[in-house]
Amino acid sequence: MLGLVAPAAQASSTPCEPRAKACVQLSTGKAWLQNNGSITVGPVPATPGLPRYPTPKGIFHVQYKDIDHYSKQFHGPMPYSVFFTTTGVAFHEGSLARKSHGCVHLSHRDAVTFFNQLHPGDEVQVVA
Repeated sequence: MLGLVAPAAQASSTPCEPRAKACVQLSTGKAWLQNNGSITVGPVPATPGLPRYPTPKGIFHVQYKDIDHYSKQFHGPMPYSVFFTTTGVAFHEGSLARKSHGCVHLSHRDAVTFFNQLHPGDEVQVVA
């Protein structure tokens, strides 16, 4: 299947700890899903926040999911949102050419995949 990476070939290339279910590397604009350190999806393109609205670095846990979220604060749709901070930062479908207000934009296909595979409590790591 196209787009999948052989876990053994890429397992050492994720910059996150094996316990993380989702990994984001801000410097490369890449994201992964993994299971016990084996990559299940990725790397995929991921666009983080603007300099004045940076995506926070650290270890987080999925708080909740909302398939049809609408941001009242920024006046826009956030389809397939997976919120992983208590301050409203999420993975969601969005422009890969335009930085966000702190969230992590994914393509439609990747946003659907992250939405379907991540669940409340799953660990998310965001690294530089």
